[in-house]
Amino acid sequence: MSVKKIFWDNPYLTKLEAKVTRVNGNVITLDQTIAFAFSGGQQSDSGTIGGFEIIEAKKEEKEIFYTIREKHNLIPNQNVIVIIDWEKRYRLMKLHFAAEIILELVYQNYNHPEKIGANITVDKARVDFFWEGRISEIFPELLNKANNIINSNLDIVSAFDDEENEKRYWYIEGFAKVPCGGTHIRRTGEIGPISLKRNNLGSGKERIEIYLKS
Repeated sequence: MSVKKIFWDNPYLTKLEAKVTRVNGNVITLDQTIAFAFSGGQQSDSGTIGGFEIIEAKKEEKEIFYTIREKHNLIPNQNVIVIIDWEKRYRLMKLHFAAEIILELVYQNYNHPEKIGANITVDKARVDFFWEGRISEIFPELLNKANNIINSNLDIVSAFDDEENEKRYWYIEGFAKVPCGGTHIRRTGEIGPISLKRNNLGSGKERIEIYLKS
């Protein structure tokens, strides 16, 4: 059994009626959801289920387990309203896709260095690489290319490669097609201006931190 992930069909939806499918203490599952669970480095959504705060959202295979406040009164087969924190979701989507653009530009223009980590929170996104020297030396060219893509307000297609196994991708014509199961904005222009910061992790490891300017 798996939850229908409406956040892929419509990542801009902030409120949804769903049915509780299982209850195990303060951990529940739903038949469908808009609340994203941590995956691929993208932070989980915040919000409520039936008025109870989501403490944790955990993805296991195709299911999502939501931990909510104790002493709730939810029962199986009960209809509930799921509401997500839209401001947080939208910042995560913008930072996520800013990181996707930066990562793909580094791959395409700088000999595909090995990525060793990534994380997206509401404050910033980061991508880590094995990299000799100071990765900030490429920032002027990297920002120029990234801003060209953002300012061109290009369409972003998000769809399934393999629906049964929930394998998804994003695609920008003339730029890239990349496997990714996150929540995506519809157009690159939604990101707005960005800034980059270097962080040296030692032992030939460099981090690019990505920030929204607005």
